Amino acid sequence: MIKVFKVLGRGLQLSFAFGLLLWAAAAAHYQLSPTFSLAAVVVLATVALLILFLASRGKWNGVCRWMGFSALVIFGWWFTVTPHNDRDWMVEVSRNVTAEPVEGGLLVHNIRNFDWTSETDATPAWYDATVDPDKIASVDMVLSTWGNPDIAHTLVSFGFEDGQHIVFSVETRKEKGEEYSAIGGFFRLYELSLIAADERDIVRLRTDMRGETVGLYPIDLTPEQRKSLFLSYIDFGNRLDKTPAWYNTLATNCTTVPYFMAGEFSDEITIDRRMMLPGRLPEYLNPAFPK
Repeated sequence: MIKVFKVLGRGLQLSFAFGLLLWAAAAAHYQLSPTFSLAAVVVLATVALLILFLASRGKWNGVCRWMGFSALVIFGWWFTVTPHNDRDWMVEVSRNVTAEPVEGGLLVHNIRNFDWTSETDATPAWYDATVDPDKIASVDMVLSTWGNPDIAHTLVSFGFEDGQHIVFSVETRKEKGEEYSAIGGFFRLYELSLIAADERDIVRLRTDMRGETVGLYPIDLTPEQRKSLFLSYIDFGNRLDKTPAWYNTLATNCTTVPYFMAGEFSDEITIDRRMMLPGRLPEYLNPAFPK
């Protein structure tokens, strides 16, 4: 690793070093207790001053050695930060959606159907339902906005021939007392959660309790595409229940997960700027599913 640093120009070496140390300070802030976080910041600041001192004396070999050592320690620690399924979760994300084959289709476990009385208070209720993926009659994208119309939370609703609806929502799996932080979402602050919910729960929460603007956009899919997308969600939920994963504000969130699921069965789904602007996603997705 030291050899890699040596091939960088001196300006890039210092930029990389201080960028890495700042990143590590932010990671420590979100991952460690206040006492350990403060101690880590002091250590990182000391290393930064040492690197600056060595650079001012022209001792670039020393700069590279400290950069390499710091990178090994920082990334060695970072990869020990692993996701879990057994934390003290907030009740609305306390259960994972899973499913298993049964006669007549799939038995979907842990569909949420809370009766919300405020943004944070609800009477919890969960139920299981047997559904037939071959009898999905509709797929709707539900976008919930709260200001900028380009920024939205993305949900996908599957309607069945018998009138059932199941809505999937990729969310942060927050622990009790945690608040959402977009910056913290870059630093493994939250595990990833897949919610399966009744429309009366998850849509009403956003329209009536949070006062958000919710739009419903039918997605024109073939029966096989509807089934494939639904099974992608089911497989994702089963995997998360066995192997937890991290939420990431940019890369693994409510929009990118369904976007890449759709890409599994449509060659027309490509990287597009509207991935970063979910409010514009419906205008892109419908033309991307040729019949």
